[in-house]
Amino acid sequence: MQTVQVGEFKARFSEIIEAVRAGETVVVSYGRRRENVAALIPFSQLPAAEPRLLGVLAGQASATFAPDFEISEENLLRA
Repeated sequence: MQTVQVGEFKARFSEIIEAVRAGETVVVSYGRRRENVAALIPFSQLPAAEPRLLGVLAGQASATFAPDFEISEENLLRA
């Protein structure tokens, strides 16, 4: 695992993305204190999302979406 400052991350973006694609985790740090603010991991290591329950309709209704449906989770859940 390597740690890079934001400026270095911006300068070496393509190289760092290739390292992540190869399986490496890269931590991005920020500021004078070099506080770790983000970690880039290979997509294959991302935990699988758990299915969402439909609340009061759980077990009574279901919902499916077309494969080409595009909306962020934030916009979908916004009231």
